[in-house]
Amino acid sequence: MHMPKIYMAPFVTNNGELMSLQVYNTLTNKKEEFIPLEKGKVRMYVCGPTVYDKCHIGHARCYVAFDLIRRYLEYKGYTVKYVENFTDVDDKIINKSRETGKDPLDIAERYIAEYFRDMDALNVKRADVYPRATEHITDMISFVEALVEKGAAYQSDGDVYFSVEKSKDYGKLSGIDKEQMKAGARIAVDKKKRDPLDFALWKKAKEGEPKWESPWGEGRPGWHIECSTMSQKHLGETLDIHGGGQDLIFPHHENEIAQSEAYTGKQFVRYWLHNGFVTIKEEKMSKSLGNIVPVEELLQTYSPETLRYFLVASHYRKPIDFTEGNIKEAYKASQRLLNTVDTIKAALREDMTGEDFSPQPYREKLEEAMDDDFNTPLALSALFELARETNRRIEERAISKESLKEVLKTFLDLGNVLGLFFHAEIEEVSEELLAILVDIRENARAQKLWDISDSIRDRLKEIGIVLEDSPQGTRWKFTKK
Repeated sequence: MHMPKIYMAPFVTNNGELMSLQVYNTLTNKKEEFIPLEKGKVRMYVCGPTVYDKCHIGHARCYVAFDLIRRYLEYKGYTVKYVENFTDVDDKIINKSRETGKDPLDIAERYIAEYFRDMDALNVKRADVYPRATEHITDMISFVEALVEKGAAYQSDGDVYFSVEKSKDYGKLSGIDKEQMKAGARIAVDKKKRDPLDFALWKKAKEGEPKWESPWGEGRPGWHIECSTMSQKHLGETLDIHGGGQDLIFPHHENEIAQSEAYTGKQFVRYWLHNGFVTIKEEKMSKSLGNIVPVEELLQTYSPETLRYFLVASHYRKPIDFTEGNIKEAYKASQRLLNTVDTIKAALREDMTGEDFSPQPYREKLEEAMDDDFNTPLALSALFELARETNRRIEERAISKESLKEVLKTFLDLGNVLGLFFHAEIEEVSEELLAILVDIRENARAQKLWDISDSIRDRLKEIGIVLEDSPQGTRWKFTKK
């Protein structure tokens, strides 16, 4: 698979010792040592989807990336409280309602269910909390009231706007210059605003839209206030990590900072992390180009393992290009790792009496790569090195059974960090039943009952289990698309 070449030299202290986890902070535009606000605990918020349509490969890239980051933090021993919201009231949902004639909340419910289906398939761990905007309207109104009282926001004909003028360091995340932005064509003229950069905290109700009572009349919250309110409600005034796609840096995350810090007077987020875009054959995904690919459609053609591998094989901050060729390469690569797991399991059922072999150096190489801003390309290279060495030793019967057990544990541990191998671990009872079937087949072969023998082999193949006869006995392995 053609991927950007990424090599990030490991961070070292003055005495040459490796440093702890380093993350690239968008706020400072550099890698920094990760030190959470509270020792051993991480407060992590990721902007969830606006639920008006199917999840596409770009969404999957984001949520797989932050799932990977969460998994590694937990691997390192942190207790992570992971919160991801659903924006279930928004202009896009309202427009979809007008197009389809369906209730906006019914639309949101449908696509929330589809989101869970797709992300579960890609082995994205469920968040600890999934707050919905519509469940926090009262909290949002209180937030906006406080900003008005502080003089950081103002009412204008039923709308309430945040006054960017009150935010002295507005633009510190995105690097924008306020004066240049005012002069730019991106800022629409609105007579209700005191300043072109001011943004809506509360929107006056329009006919046919969802609405709630407020001190400023009926209306609904603005997009930006939703995330500030829900993140603080569930994680407190200062977050350790706030994540999302690079497209959210401005205006969404910039506005979140402005209103949150005006509200609390404290730093809103310590580390801002943003994932790179997905392109389709080097073109940006867009509805106008008709190249948006839903995850649901991809899962009809490719296995979840293949898609997961494709998404983690590039560094999370780098762009990733979706092509048929890249997906095929991802399939081949993920299959090599899955085959290694199956080979190890098969070898453990044999009499292996070779020498001792420790997988610890490979674990350390993976950890070193992941400690360097979650460098998955280097992490995967460590896993492939372990696979090659393990396969060689099994083929030469030069590894002890105890070492094989340690290698398997290491493989599954490290695979779990990357979210791979999620169909590789089979329940013990399943393996025992499979062993019984293999014994029955071997007895049938011994009695030359070829119809029974071939039937068992063919039926197992239909459900993804391939039997391989060898002088040492029958091995089995699990195949995926």
